[in-house]
Amino acid sequence: MSDPGVQASIHKNLKTTLPRVYNYINSTRFREVNLVDRLYPDSKPVELSHWALPGGSGAWEGWSFAEITQQTFSPTSIGSSYGPTWTTHWFRLVFTIPDEWAGSEVQLRWSSNSEAAVWSEDGKILQGLSTGDPDARRSCYTITTNHQAGQGGPYTFYVEMAVNKLLGASEGDLIDPPSPDVYYTVSRAEVARLDGVVYKLTRDLEVLHQLAEKLIDLNDQRGYQALYTANQMVNSIIAGEDSVASSLADEYFSKGNGSRSHTLATIGNCHIDSAWLWPYTETKRKVARSFSSQLALMDRYPEHIFVASQAQQWAWCKEYYPELYARVLERVAEGRFLPVGSTWTEMDGNIPSGESFIRQFLHGQRFFKKELGITCNEFWLPDTFGYSAQIPALMNHMGLKRFLTQKMSWSLVNRFPHHNFTWEGIDGSTVLAHFPPGDSYSMQVTVEEAVKTERNLQDKGRASTSAFLFGYGDGGGGPTQDMLEKIQRLKDSDGCPRMSMMTPDQMFTQLESEQHNFCRWVGELYLELHNGTYTTHAAMKRLCRQTEFELRDAELLLCQAVATLGSQGASQLLQESLTTLEGAWHKLLLNQFHDVLPGSGIAMIYPEAQVLYNEAIQAAITVRDNAAAAVFGNAGEKTEVLVNTLPWARTEVVTVGGSKAGAGSYAMVSVPSMGIASPTSLTPTSPVSVTEVDGKYVLENGMIHAEIDSFGRVTSLKVVGDERDVFQPPSYQTSETTEEMYGNQLMLYDDEPLYWDAWDVMDYHLETPVVLNDGKSGYTITAPVIVENSALICSVRWGVTFGSSTLTQDIQLTADSPLLTFLTSVTWGENRKFLKTVQSTSLHSNKASFDIQFGHLERPTHMNTSWDSARYEICGHKWADISEPDWGVAVLNDSKYGWMARGHTLALSLLRSPKAPDASADIGDHTFKYALFPHLGTLQQAGVMKRGYEFNTPILHLQAPADRGEETWVDVTGEGVVLHTVKPAEDGSGEIVLRLYECNGTRSKVTLNLKWPVTSVKACDGMEVAGSDIPFTQEEGVTSVPLAFTPFAIRAVRLTLQ
Repeated sequence: MSDPGVQASIHKNLKTTLPRVYNYINSTRFREVNLVDRLYPDSKPVELSHWALPGGSGAWEGWSFAEITQQTFSPTSIGSSYGPTWTTHWFRLVFTIPDEWAGSEVQLRWSSNSEAAVWSEDGKILQGLSTGDPDARRSCYTITTNHQAGQGGPYTFYVEMAVNKLLGASEGDLIDPPSPDVYYTVSRAEVARLDGVVYKLTRDLEVLHQLAEKLIDLNDQRGYQALYTANQMVNSIIAGEDSVASSLADEYFSKGNGSRSHTLATIGNCHIDSAWLWPYTETKRKVARSFSSQLALMDRYPEHIFVASQAQQWAWCKEYYPELYARVLERVAEGRFLPVGSTWTEMDGNIPSGESFIRQFLHGQRFFKKELGITCNEFWLPDTFGYSAQIPALMNHMGLKRFLTQKMSWSLVNRFPHHNFTWEGIDGSTVLAHFPPGDSYSMQVTVEEAVKTERNLQDKGRASTSAFLFGYGDGGGGPTQDMLEKIQRLKDSDGCPRMSMMTPDQMFTQLESEQHNFCRWVGELYLELHNGTYTTHAAMKRLCRQTEFELRDAELLLCQAVATLGSQGASQLLQESLTTLEGAWHKLLLNQFHDVLPGSGIAMIYPEAQVLYNEAIQAAITVRDNAAAAVFGNAGEKTEVLVNTLPWARTEVVTVGGSKAGAGSYAMVSVPSMGIASPTSLTPTSPVSVTEVDGKYVLENGMIHAEIDSFGRVTSLKVVGDERDVFQPPSYQTSETTEEMYGNQLMLYDDEPLYWDAWDVMDYHLETPVVLNDGKSGYTITAPVIVENSALICSVRWGVTFGSSTLTQDIQLTADSPLLTFLTSVTWGENRKFLKTVQSTSLHSNKASFDIQFGHLERPTHMNTSWDSARYEICGHKWADISEPDWGVAVLNDSKYGWMARGHTLALSLLRSPKAPDASADIGDHTFKYALFPHLGTLQQAGVMKRGYEFNTPILHLQAPADRGEETWVDVTGEGVVLHTVKPAEDGSGEIVLRLYECNGTRSKVTLNLKWPVTSVKACDGMEVAGSDIPFTQEEGVTSVPLAFTPFAIRAVRLTLQ
């Protein structure tokens, strides 16, 4: 039944009536006779002058508003162009407002085909602007909603123009590298009178047209009711009866939904990539443009609630825009402008270490609590390329039980079966997970989006509410006035899901009341796309891991200094070091953003990221060295001392200085758990040797036996005393396969994805292998030669030249070590190629194990299902292992994250060479190492986890007084538990936090032994909040703390020292 006053169209011709309505609000056709040209019945130009800020990207950071406005502005005019890319241009706008516009809304209208911001004469950033086609998302600023006669000015405003668009500065495809010489033209700078009635009618007709179009397509009769209402409105407008048309719309939108209608939790947000198609410095301005725009909307729409993630971006706002930040805090106090997500930045979900994940939460939550008085209750990570299976445990450790993302909707092969579910991690921890069914965090509030959200929901009948995240994202911007107007019309409109403004807390509270209806998902959330990001921009991965371990070492030494000097004696050192460490962690955490660490950003991001990594590393080294000086003292003659920062004793070959090292510069040394020892050279139990036999090089040390052929391949690898060979099938094998098995096959693949160049490696790349070192490829092989040959270390060097690249390897075996190590140097110059080291083994196993954050994950090596098949490139950290029940082989690495496990083959991804959005990604020189570790028993019995730590944690060489003897500061008695973190409490109290995790996937009991003056031991969480007392004993200066763990559990304890 139609509403009163609505008459159906004369003809039942949907093909004319529906487009007729659209044409009446079409901004490109018929605008002179439809509503569009009536929006602004009067306008006048402004007096425009210009000043170019000197310098390119980031130069704006060196100028204050006061300094800018004191510069000489030169007159300019519409039609002038400004550039080049990433520069900044300021405009002074002077104008008056006619008294004839009294009672009307007056707007400043601007178009420069770029991002910009409006500033007041007294230095307040008022609102962001984003203009140009198709990015005309915010092109006007409201000067007054009700102009008063006699208050016409003159007015002075400023516009800050950035020579880039909302999504970067490419003149071609979105992800093409940015053009270096872009100029944008100012095509509009005017003040105009807005007709408020006409504006309302345009929004009414837009929503009615969308309702008609969508609901009619679904064969829903309510679509025709919307269509006939809109058609009658057009007739009324043509007849000059705007008020009648407006009333028709009001009547239509007054019809509510049923009580069981699905509710869309409309949450205003603007996911801002901290860097992507623009550098960090531009994001700082994007934050200001976005935040100021939301404040302006809140002044007009009291129902508007806005959430912003990433404490780093809030910190940027505070640092660079303190006046804006103060206004934001006012809305925070009202509960309308809220932090969300808990983390320092929206980091990659696979590559950061477990400790990095915890520090993301720790630093994010501490900032929000200190600055805003708010603790977030959710982990908000909408746009990351997959999610580790240990995230539920990490969240539980931080006191979080709610998780949101939408990225899983991007999976290329399989549709994820839930939008609401209980997510279980590898330790059994669970969290409530929600995926917005509209598959986006950038909803523009269309009927299509609303209906899709409800119809796409995988949990119909189980969940009554779904997140509807609206606002322009990626490049920032957030909600607009038009979006809020549409929500007002659709909040309870028949035929469309109900829309209700909610905070994330309100939405999750509703979902928690329904969680008993949700299904359970166990393990990782593997995104079937963007798996090339495990490898792209190798330097980012290498520096990330190096920084993580440098910070770990620094914190341990600082804690030892506190224990040595006492909290009072170490007070100044502690406070200075905590400040330094906080800055270093912030740089690392920022660089873990999900387009920086994955390597999917433009070229100009990465030199700055490398600087930040190096600064963080140097800061960690400074803290470490200052702490060591406090531990060892400065008096007397100094000599070299070795420091082992791992919680178990180590015996290995190291490089030491001076003639005391024995033969050459190598020494076999033994260093106790988390302690020190002198570099006394030991006699190896298993000296190493290398011999050439029939063109093969045999390396052996009493622990393993390896044979290298003339192409650098491993043809035989055995544990000494065991006849089984990793790369030779047994003579009694009945399989009909004739495949040759080798280790260290260097394979080059064609690597042309469907679109997302830096992000994706497609399954079909596996159909294009070229073995560089098999003698058939035609590439130039540099024959192996022995370059080191002693009882402590033997090395064979070989190389290959291919395409525009060269690779050189030293294949190395040391005494008393089961690792065959490949020290690799590559000069890389390829175009869309993918380099891997492939181990084709004789092992038979239907699963392989991969190191992840604070644990490991088993994955199938078969392709039984489409889910298995889609995991052709997967993420792992320090090691991967393929084993039969009583023997196997592990591959260790120092900086790589991409893996493949198929059948009996285990491959480690080394380098890629995508060309967008960075045309020079990875081109240049690389050094890295990996190792093969054949072992007996399971990976747990063989200690693969320990070997992975040792491979990434060199023994430190520091200076100490000559009389300093061997010391153990901390050790762990028992197996299966890793003491990963020893750190000072963030509150500066002098208390110490230790974080441990169970690494074997079993129940484990250990004793933590501390040679520190401990007075209290308490359980604590990742936020370092102390809980219950933990019993301990003390004897002969050693504090012993018994601890029990369930599989892969993460625990932390907090110590008070005398």
